[in-house]
Amino acid sequence: MRHLSLIPICVISALALSGCQRAGEAEVERAVQDVISTDESNLNDIMMTVADPDEAVAYFRRNLDQQPEKISFQRGLAKSLIRAKRNTEAASAWARVADHPEATHEDRVDYADALIRVGEWDKAEGVLDAIPPTYETYRRYRLEAMVADANKEWAKADSFYDTAAGLTTKPSGVFNNWGYSKLTRGDYKGAERLFTEAITYDPGLFTAKNNLVLARGAQRNYDLPVIQMTPTERAQLYHTLALTAIKQGDVSIGKGLLQDAIDTHPQHFDPAVRALKALEARG
Repeated sequence: MRHLSLIPICVISALALSGCQRAGEAEVERAVQDVISTDESNLNDIMMTVADPDEAVAYFRRNLDQQPEKISFQRGLAKSLIRAKRNTEAASAWARVADHPEATHEDRVDYADALIRVGEWDKAEGVLDAIPPTYETYRRYRLEAMVADANKEWAKADSFYDTAAGLTTKPSGVFNNWGYSKLTRGDYKGAERLFTEAITYDPGLFTAKNNLVLARGAQRNYDLPVIQMTPTERAQLYHTLALTAIKQGDVSIGKGLLQDAIDTHPQHFDPAVRALKALEARG
């Protein structure tokens, strides 16, 4: 009788052991899947940021052939196409991402950005309008400002630029865009102030330096601003000022600025040399 009583115990023990094995296998499988998922996510991030853009496009397309509905691969392809400057393809790719059931508001912001890159301003505006106003990010308001600029809705543009600048720790690009908006409106003083602000946040932003010189030149102020610049940048800014002066009829001043550009540049400055020769040939 004692031996018989051991049978249920052995059966129970065997079942428990089997259950433990199954539980252990499930845990191992979950761990493996977690590692695979992490590795895939890391590889996707690498492809979207530091890999060669065309190689990244090929990588994501290969993966989409196998898993066409996976949004991480769709998103990776769209971002890689933007990096590869294949904007028309990128806009179509972002449209697919935006239509995906798992799409986020940030995906729709990226879609609007892609549409702006290909000149689809009205469609971009519609995409942005469909995003809830409670979704407040730097990129969203920067694009809103650009759309308002395109529509010549200046008050809205100013409000959006101001909001965007407050939502980032690196607002130099926003101030530069805002300044260029003011420049196109003929508000040269306002543009000058904004370009100066952009340079304050990023002393290496040459676009803002060049735009600042344009704003000053438009006011017939042909002195270079007191800002950090390399000898090459100084020569290029003299060249910009010279062309601005010549277009406004201040030809003699323009000639002097071209000569300053030639003298300042650490190497041969062919555009300035050719412009000066052309002016002297005209007398």
